[in-house]
Amino acid sequence: MRYCLFFLITSLAFSQQTQFVDFKTMNASIEINPIKRNIVGKVKYTFDVISKIDTIRIDAQKMVFTDLKINGKEVKFLENKKQLLLFEGFKKGKNSLTFNYDAFPTQTMYFVNWDFTKEIDTPEEVQGQIWTQGQGKYTSHWLPSFDDVNEKVVFGLEITFQKSFEVISNGDLIKKELQGDQLKWNYQMYKPMSSYLVMLAIGHYKKQELTSNSGIPLVHYFDAEDSARVEPTYRNSKAVFDFLENEIGVPYPWKVYRQIPVHDFLYAGMENTSSTLFSRDFVVDSIGYNDRNYLNVNAHELAHQWFGDLVTAKSGKEHWLQEGFATYYALLAERAIYGEDYFYNKMYAMSRQLEEASKTDTIPILNEKASSLSFYQKGAWALHVLRETIGKEKFNKAVKNYLEKYAFQNVTTDDFLNEINLVSDFDTNTFRKKWLDGTVFPSIEVQDLLLKNDFLKEYFLLRDQSLDLVKDREEILKIFRSNAYYPIKELLVFQSVSLPFESKEFLLSAALQTNEMNVRQAVANGLTAIPESFRESYETLLNDTSYETKGAALYTLWKQFPKRREHYIEISKNWIGFQNQNLKMLHLYLAYLTYSDPKKKLDIYLQLLHYTGTNFDSNTQQEALQKLLDLEIHTEDVFRSLAYGTAHHRWQFVKFCKDTIRTLIQEQKNRDIFIAIRSKLPIREKTHLQRLLDVKDFSKK
Repeated sequence: MRYCLFFLITSLAFSQQTQFVDFKTMNASIEINPIKRNIVGKVKYTFDVISKIDTIRIDAQKMVFTDLKINGKEVKFLENKKQLLLFEGFKKGKNSLTFNYDAFPTQTMYFVNWDFTKEIDTPEEVQGQIWTQGQGKYTSHWLPSFDDVNEKVVFGLEITFQKSFEVISNGDLIKKELQGDQLKWNYQMYKPMSSYLVMLAIGHYKKQELTSNSGIPLVHYFDAEDSARVEPTYRNSKAVFDFLENEIGVPYPWKVYRQIPVHDFLYAGMENTSSTLFSRDFVVDSIGYNDRNYLNVNAHELAHQWFGDLVTAKSGKEHWLQEGFATYYALLAERAIYGEDYFYNKMYAMSRQLEEASKTDTIPILNEKASSLSFYQKGAWALHVLRETIGKEKFNKAVKNYLEKYAFQNVTTDDFLNEINLVSDFDTNTFRKKWLDGTVFPSIEVQDLLLKNDFLKEYFLLRDQSLDLVKDREEILKIFRSNAYYPIKELLVFQSVSLPFESKEFLLSAALQTNEMNVRQAVANGLTAIPESFRESYETLLNDTSYETKGAALYTLWKQFPKRREHYIEISKNWIGFQNQNLKMLHLYLAYLTYSDPKKKLDIYLQLLHYTGTNFDSNTQQEALQKLLDLEIHTEDVFRSLAYGTAHHRWQFVKFCKDTIRTLIQEQKNRDIFIAIRSKLPIREKTHLQRLLDVKDFSKK
């Protein structure tokens, strides 16, 4: 029964609950209403009371509970909109808890493209998705669970949803049961995990199934419209899985591995146990693969299945044990695919970032407030130093021992360093002070490790003493004709940027003749003034297998040669580009500026406006809105799309919309338009817009 009393102060305020109570299993049966955006569920927990405790807490954000029983008996309880509090009916030893709950999650569970499908009668036509993102401690917004990562539970979820949708969760799919026009999906984990790793994804998915060398099912999901992108998106996925399982030396800890792309994801990816979610932005075709493929994110999230899911950091202070390891092992996987030079080039680029950041960043890795750069990149570099110093064999042995010893538990940095001490005489105290407690980036040590690579030796030599275009002409041409790794050739192009065209034309021609994508892209980005004599050579960039190169070349040519603008518009009329349709947007933007015919301009405006609709991913909306704003088209419809964006779940798009509105409303005519559309907006959008309008002096905000 629900029992409304004031909050009780207990001994738990001063210590972790896990010292007194150990939750063992959770089985939940839930139904989700995507129109109401609510969840109705039944939950059963089993738990052991280890020692006397006054109140047991389960994190539950803004939930309503009914029919709550402990050990089969109805008991009194409290709910304070943040937690479910139990204070009677449990005993020392084994206990069971059952209850019903109702939740309206305002975060963590996201309903994408459901607002605009209310009138569709056939569920098969609905393009909406539902997915969760519980990073850290947020699963308690949709499932009564534990924000404390140290409370690990064996989860089982039964989800009922409309039968035309694919429903995905953690662990094994035990069975599916048809119930009228709905399906009940039963997923079960067999080992404990932290609550933040529980996930759901629902959508009209297709899937590809492979098998790892060790027999693990590898399931790759995709939207039906992306069927032609499956191969480039998941390229080398099996190779990465097999490499990491072998390199880490500990078998993959779960029974299946799924990867699911979702619309408008908040981050690049999330390593939910056995089922990784990732941004649909990484679903690419064979050309997009050359510019921004999924491989690194793929390997990073997979590495987390060991470092984060199998062993979990005890606190935010130890976060590098998850992100540093995942970053480093992803780079090792990429080295296996792309080679040694690629690996060292990435390590060098990271070192440059870290060295620059260390000038102002005074927070060490072992601090929960450390930057992402520290947790990820500096953590990876710290591991590389360890591996190179004690040797691969000893490093791998320590990692294997660490994972096996602390499997399904929570860990600290000392736990890992102790395993290093057991296999080597490496001075972990000095290492810890320098890399984990210190904030000065050890540039000399890093430089020595980078110089193990011959490519970087050559690169540094060229970087520190650039070649003379006259005296060293033959040497430059020799480099471009050689098999030297592309950053060396890129460097030659960038070093010539400020020089007169006549003196560097031979260099640029040689760069284009390499037919290496990155080198040619350096020409596209580095050359802004193009003589007529070089136009045809530069125009070949429009045919490159790179959307970034094509976009840069199109824009530069359009600016440089006004008489050929319609020709360039014709060439690019069928271009699409990445998932955000960046090349399509660029084409429309340039076409609008090119044509003088009002009918053509209106048609282009309507096309751009179409892409601002909320049925498109936010990246596409933002790309279209930016182009409209660059064209200084300030219509009511454009402003309405900006207003709708203020209530989007993806914070990056919200920031863009709010920052843009703040700038626009400093002009009274724009403010008047926003005021005019305000009353016609839904309540959330209206509220966000009103807050922006209420701020008078933005310079003080």
